[in-house]
Amino acid sequence: MADSRRKVGLMGGTFDPVHTGHLVLAEDVRDAFGLDEVLFIPAAQPPHKGGVATVPPEHRYVMTELATASNPFFRVSRIELDRKGPSYSWLTVTELQEKYGASTDFYFITGSDAINLLDTWHRAEELLARCHFIVSVREGVPLDEARLAKSFGALAKEHIHRLMTPALEISSTDIRERIRRGASIRYIVPDAVADYISKEGLYLEHEL
Repeated sequence: MADSRRKVGLMGGTFDPVHTGHLVLAEDVRDAFGLDEVLFIPAAQPPHKGGVATVPPEHRYVMTELATASNPFFRVSRIELDRKGPSYSWLTVTELQEKYGASTDFYFITGSDAINLLDTWHRAEELLARCHFIVSVREGVPLDEARLAKSFGALAKEHIHRLMTPALEISSTDIRERIRRGASIRYIVPDAVADYISKEGLYLEHEL
């Protein structure tokens, strides 16, 4: 009998801007873990970045929509943009569980650098109990298994999964700097995103 449970990946971030690295990671995880869909969730007030992104949420939402439009397994959610206050992952997962129902399992997609600091996240243990984490492991950024085991015990072993992913060294910070220098960002971001950034004149001002 086929497994009737739905598997949904959660790809959160500021997406400031969204880039090819985000898309490759999401597709790699979707394929490896047999996810039914991946939800991209732009953060309104990212708590680990001081609650600040460099361009308004609506621009980041539109860019993420443009970037994911060609993949039938990708969707973009406004759940954090339409909610006031910090974009806590625990609250997002809780609301999504209420929306999707008990027959859906959620898989939070993140990197080893972020998961190593999971014990600093808001209501981290409850978050880990509510969903699985799929960790993109790359050379040079090892998983701090001792810290995770100390903080979460058996839950870390049961709900944190590892996946070796392509080493695409792309960062939104570098992309913003390239735009300020007038350098090309073609192939670093999808063409539709590059065109939108150019049309809207985004990232031309220096960050304060």
